[in-house]
Amino acid sequence: MSKQQAAIVSAGFCEHASKRSDVNMAEMANEAIQDCLNNANIEMDAVDAIVMGNMPAFEGANLPELWMTDWVGARDKPLIRVTTGGTTGGSVAIAGYYHVAAGLPGIETVLAVAFEQQSCGNTSVGLSSVALGEISIVNALGLPAESAMRIFGAGAAIGIASYQAINYMKRSGCTEEDLARVVVQNRRNAAKNWWTHLKMPDYTIEQVMATPYVSYPLRFGMVTPASDGACAVLFTREEIAKDTVDIPAYVNGVSSVANETGIVGYAAAGAGQLDPCEQLGAVESAKLAYSQAGISFPEKEIDYAEVYSPFPNQELMWLERLGLFKENTAHLRYRDGTTAPNGELPVNCSGGVNSTNAIGASGLERVAEAALQIMGKAENQVPKTVHTSIGHGWGGCINFVTLTVLSDQPRRK
Repeated sequence: MSKQQAAIVSAGFCEHASKRSDVNMAEMANEAIQDCLNNANIEMDAVDAIVMGNMPAFEGANLPELWMTDWVGARDKPLIRVTTGGTTGGSVAIAGYYHVAAGLPGIETVLAVAFEQQSCGNTSVGLSSVALGEISIVNALGLPAESAMRIFGAGAAIGIASYQAINYMKRSGCTEEDLARVVVQNRRNAAKNWWTHLKMPDYTIEQVMATPYVSYPLRFGMVTPASDGACAVLFTREEIAKDTVDIPAYVNGVSSVANETGIVGYAAAGAGQLDPCEQLGAVESAKLAYSQAGISFPEKEIDYAEVYSPFPNQELMWLERLGLFKENTAHLRYRDGTTAPNGELPVNCSGGVNSTNAIGASGLERVAEAALQIMGKAENQVPKTVHTSIGHGWGGCINFVTLTVLSDQPRRK
């Protein structure tokens, strides 16, 4: 067994919407798989193993890998399911990569598929399982009621994001209009992709600002949707990749880092309480993945970025933590057009998670779109040649981060 250079040769999607009532979960995942295979012009017989992932608690349907076996093409093939919160899709991508890179006998081409059909269940109820675990810790530690209230006062995802937004605005000088500008760019980008959820080609900053606050400073018009959808990505070894596609997207670096629990921390402690924007997991994941890929100056060497940002302040924050812009300057790059599709560093030409959020699939979609930009096959393809791109994932309790670095050339150690 020897390490192999792995590459992405295809990606596929299904149509995303708030409710895909026309299909069940297995059929929805199969749509993305068929799109992926068709784009590569290969049959399921050429796939040696399957990696799949979602958040079963969100739909209330457990062990999908057992009852979806035939629909994901896994009959008589190795299969593994991955679940890591919001980073599930990013973890699925990394698992697919390692299946190929490990050089396992008989495993040369691997299909990674991630999905979520949130309309079948209740995501908030699913998230309560995390709170229940924290309650047991509170009781075991004998913490006072005041500490318990601080732990459970985050207000779910929007609450955490609003803490981050206030902190970022104070330190950077970013305004609410700057946050709205990020949203407008994402929704307009989404309109250029057939599979995305919120397509708003004429959305304006004024329209965003006219919507009510959900949790200051985040308004209703800035909030990520709850989407049904699926994504599939095909990984294979270098020799097969060269025969399958003109420009493979070589996987040259991957990382998965989790720092201390953030907002929901023991005794309400942790970096999330002191600085919600610190995000050490992102900083450390970038260092690790960039070192693997031989990247020393990410702000100069990376041509395209797909970052996992349900809320606009997070998009600004991630771009800085991943080393693409200097601290407290990301919002200025949206003002001057740097991050637009025709800009110096295009960001989220897919529309990002702010436009489409089938949670289990969202991390994989970042990797898929980053790969398609290199391959020249993205729906909203940027005009410049993309040599190196990144796909980022975020989840857990604001402390899980995944990162995949892709290039049009393999990394030679």
